[in-house]
Amino acid sequence: MLAAGVIAFVLRFPGVPSDPTAPYVALTVALPVLWVPMLALCRAYQPRYIGVGYEEFKGVLRAGFIFTATLAILAYATKTEVARGYVVMAMPLGTFLDLVARYRLRKWLHRKRWNGECMRRVVAVGHRTSVGDLIRLLRQKRYHGMDIVAVCLPPALASGDDAVHEVEGVPVLGDFAQTAAVAERIGADSVAVLACPEMDGVALRRLAWQIERDDVELVVAPALMDVTGPRISIRPVSGLPLLHVEHPELDGGRRVLKGLVDRTLSLAGLLLLSPLLLVVAFLIKVTSAGPVMFKQVRVGRGGREFTVLKFRTMVQDAEARKNALMEHNENDGVLFKIREDPRITKVGRWLRRYSLDELPQLFNVVRGDMSLVGPRPPLPEEVAQYGGDVYRRLVVKPGLTGLWQVSGRSDLTWDESVRLDLRYVDNWSLALDLQIMWKTWSAVFRGSGAY
Repeated sequence: MLAAGVIAFVLRFPGVPSDPTAPYVALTVALPVLWVPMLALCRAYQPRYIGVGYEEFKGVLRAGFIFTATLAILAYATKTEVARGYVVMAMPLGTFLDLVARYRLRKWLHRKRWNGECMRRVVAVGHRTSVGDLIRLLRQKRYHGMDIVAVCLPPALASGDDAVHEVEGVPVLGDFAQTAAVAERIGADSVAVLACPEMDGVALRRLAWQIERDDVELVVAPALMDVTGPRISIRPVSGLPLLHVEHPELDGGRRVLKGLVDRTLSLAGLLLLSPLLLVVAFLIKVTSAGPVMFKQVRVGRGGREFTVLKFRTMVQDAEARKNALMEHNENDGVLFKIREDPRITKVGRWLRRYSLDELPQLFNVVRGDMSLVGPRPPLPEEVAQYGGDVYRRLVVKPGLTGLWQVSGRSDLTWDESVRLDLRYVDNWSLALDLQIMWKTWSAVFRGSGAY
């Protein structure tokens, strides 16, 4: 904020500071002093928001808006003449610099956590299966900063002849009644309680009382899976806190707005990337026989079929040779994937690594067949093998990118791919779309999981 104030002062008042500009020198020095408590009021320093999610960034944006509005109101109320150019430059620039700094600090924190540093010690409480799932998940997503170091199971499994001594390599140190003592003994930072009938409201309240003296955080995981914050709210009814889950907004004004954003960004992308598209088309044409474009029927929203466009990355008779390679399929579901597929051309392998073969799908987005963000567009034969909940992937348009793209691409199992697509369908929003598009760049540049 100090840097933003200095830059705004220099641009608005070029030259040597004089008496008329003295108040702005004082304001520039005061900006960081006022900015820190404003961030604190907007909960931008809450420990649970640091490092994960967008609440931290929302706090910074909220602080910037309130700070700017407060300066304007005070200036109007006191009839103080304030150089609008200074305020217009200083406040947005300071907010932007703060967002950039926090983003870079977050990446630094994630690297520390991948190395096992800056982790919160957690005691997991629940049944063996759910605790094991949580341990595996947090080991895969270490950037969350939660390291489960002890487990508390139901009494029947925590002691006796059939006692379980460890879950996924984490020691079982007690039963549900001993949770507070276990947390104190190992110096835990958090206690994570998973959904189980034994830990009802009374038991949770007693546990909270027992661990509050040691300032140990209590985290409760409801039985709801893959439902994000905007759809969940707690509403008290006669003193009983009820968890309300809103239905996802799949139609209406938000979908229309999503379509407008998709088409606008896709048209802009086609114009900006047109030189790159021409170069890629030329390389494909001169290095292998066959058409530049690969056209294939895919299934879109509501089961409607459409023709997807991609740069050709395989030899011309790739589809005819697919059956002969089925026994080498490395995917565990209805998808067909081979890490070293012999049908891929040299240029095609490079295009796939950086997802450049997907760029012609911008035309599909402009035509309305696809969205920029959404589930992976499936083949008709894949849809024919769908069962049960998987059909829910088809209630929204398929996407050029999605949670599957930023979470591992072809390295994902079939079940993981389905879970991510269903999570997106149930929780989509423009904010989530922007977050996924931002993460797509790093996923593409890493080139991991692309084959």
